[in-house]
Amino acid sequence: MSKKILITGGAGFIGSNFIIHFLKHNENTEVINLDKLTYAGELSNLKELSKNKNYTFIKGDICDNKLVNELFKKYQFSGVIHFAAESHVDNSIKAPDTFINTNVYGTFNLLHTAKSYWMDAPFIFKEGCENNRFHHISTDEVYGSLGKTGFFTENTPYAPNSPYSASKASSDFIVRSYYHTYGMNVVTTNCSNNYGPKQHDEKLIPTIIRKAINNEEIPIYGDGKNIRDWLYVADHCKGIELAYYKGKTGDTYNIGGKNERDNLYIAHKICGILDEVRPKNMPYSKQITFVEDRPGHDFRYAIDASKIENELGWDANENFETGIVKTIEWYLNKYNK
Repeated sequence: MSKKILITGGAGFIGSNFIIHFLKHNENTEVINLDKLTYAGELSNLKELSKNKNYTFIKGDICDNKLVNELFKKYQFSGVIHFAAESHVDNSIKAPDTFINTNVYGTFNLLHTAKSYWMDAPFIFKEGCENNRFHHISTDEVYGSLGKTGFFTENTPYAPNSPYSASKASSDFIVRSYYHTYGMNVVTTNCSNNYGPKQHDEKLIPTIIRKAINNEEIPIYGDGKNIRDWLYVADHCKGIELAYYKGKTGDTYNIGGKNERDNLYIAHKICGILDEVRPKNMPYSKQITFVEDRPGHDFRYAIDASKIENELGWDANENFETGIVKTIEWYLNKYNK
């Protein structure tokens, strides 16, 4: 009998890339994808799976207790990989309540339901559920902001600065509490900024590409010196799978790209590649403009990924300069349609 796992938020950017990766490597596992299909969820992200008998899509909300219970009862999941989250900082500044509801209550609802189906009492698993695992996907933004030096490790104190990162930090703590209080088999991964195919148009890299080829101003916050550690989405997917199967129960693993770049560098890099692959009468960089900085904009994020590298054998295949070429190619195909 094949195993069945619940993946939440699987129509989003990272979730859709992960499901395609996972089903390719786990032919005896069925994936049930629960996604609310908010603005960031896109079913076309999964069109490759339209004929895959091991894939089922269900439209629904992780906050819907009745639905989540029905799914656990019907499918008897042996695992949950939880991507579903509101994740856009600007949106969290405008409407924090949505983020608290989905990211905090939604995570609790999934965890609590999993516990009731998998466990008889604290630290006592139901027969056959001893290896069932809940994998929580989180972000490096829970650690706050770095100065010009240093890296986030798994031991960095949490210091979230936006309603988004505060809601993710809360969900991380709830997952942690279910391990320490109930003995649930949980693992958490915190990743740096992802980029690659299927990312929502509102995010930085798709925005730069789209604005550039549409001859619009390319907006960069503040002075463009905010630094992020960029992780190619396929490398992230590989890390999630490793942590899901091999991660130590109750542990956290940081997954980062070792690709620190500031926003202005990224804009110029993309413009330079576009100058080569789609030249026009003036450099694309002439379209770069600076806009008012976002409130509470963290200066720098950077992840030390040595724990997942040393303990689980993860490494990144792409650096930013190789990954961005593949990314631009994908978006040019998308925007040409």
